[in-house]
Amino acid sequence: MDKGQLAHVVAVGSGKGGVGKSSVATLLAAELRRRGRSVGILDADITGPSVPKLLGVTGPLLDRGEGIEPATSSEGIPVVSSQFMVEDEQTPVIWRGPLVTRLITQFFGSVRWGKLDYLLIDMPPGTSDVPLTVFQTIPIDGMVFVLTPQDLAALIVKKAMNMARDLHVPLLGVVENMAYATCPHCHERFEPFGPSRVSRVAEEYGIPVLGRLPVDPAVSELGDAGKLATHTGSGLSELGAAFEKAIEDATKSSMTVL
Repeated sequence: MDKGQLAHVVAVGSGKGGVGKSSVATLLAAELRRRGRSVGILDADITGPSVPKLLGVTGPLLDRGEGIEPATSSEGIPVVSSQFMVEDEQTPVIWRGPLVTRLITQFFGSVRWGKLDYLLIDMPPGTSDVPLTVFQTIPIDGMVFVLTPQDLAALIVKKAMNMARDLHVPLLGVVENMAYATCPHCHERFEPFGPSRVSRVAEEYGIPVLGRLPVDPAVSELGDAGKLATHTGSGLSELGAAFEKAIEDATKSSMTVL
């Protein structure tokens, strides 16, 4: 499948639900926009889409005969999602695997994304049909992994990392979400989910830590209001810079191999 005008296609996932991968993907897209990059999001979590809610974007998707037009957020981030194909946000998508995977390939190949520096693919949990379809049919430049400090999150994310590595998808780096919190009264940092494990995971796989994002009530509040892209909290600027460096390093490495 041809990338067309997409300079870089990057998956964002974790293998596990509940670690905030959709929030991280959305926050990363918004930060890249602030850095002057053109970026879109393909919401590949077909049965549990979150990106439209976080960005305050609604459907339906339109096709005027030249391909599907993505919806676009007020910040200029084009998005496609299964959420735009149902009557309301509480209507479930009850499809078997083949239909889900077919929609993923259609979202990538039949959408008029235009010229983008980055297309981020928000991956669903697990290591089955959808991740396999993305890795085997879409020209992925690499994957970013999201985890939280718990041992269980690290265990599951390693399954996703091993799957990507086995399918020759470059591992770009890891992001620790909900890594710490700051007391609103004394301003002391503490770790509500235990000590960080992200450095140990990154070292094991020989990849960089792209960022550590805090527990921040503003993320929930802005996400619920459809304005997560306006969030400029701690760690986001560093995340954007580290992500672009990881892409640059991966590109250089690929050219060296060739």
